[in-house]
Amino acid sequence: MAHPYDRDCPLARTATILEGRWTLLVLRELIRKGPRRFQDFQEALEGVPPTTLSDRLKTLEVAGVIRKEIYEMNPPRAKYVLTEQGEELRPIMRRLRRWGERNTER
Repeated sequence: MAHPYDRDCPLARTATILEGRWTLLVLRELIRKGPRRFQDFQEALEGVPPTTLSDRLKTLEVAGVIRKEIYEMNPPRAKYVLTEQGEELRPIMRRLRRWGERNTER
């Protein structure tokens, strides 16, 4: 997950994890609705390419923000859940939403 951002800056390291179209919306779905399957994200995030969704989920998983839980072995089926680190983003996401309500147009 190397990136040209300043690695000595915590905000830059955070931006490396949360950057990219769809990442905040993936988090929104987990925060609002709890554990989600890949298909749930595809249905909720109309227009997200499967490869992009897979990439965003993997980035969040590697960063420790979410974890993949296998709930059925044959065939393998998984759901994604917020970790303790991911839960720390809940109030931040709430504030971002409020900011958007006040400062952006529909």
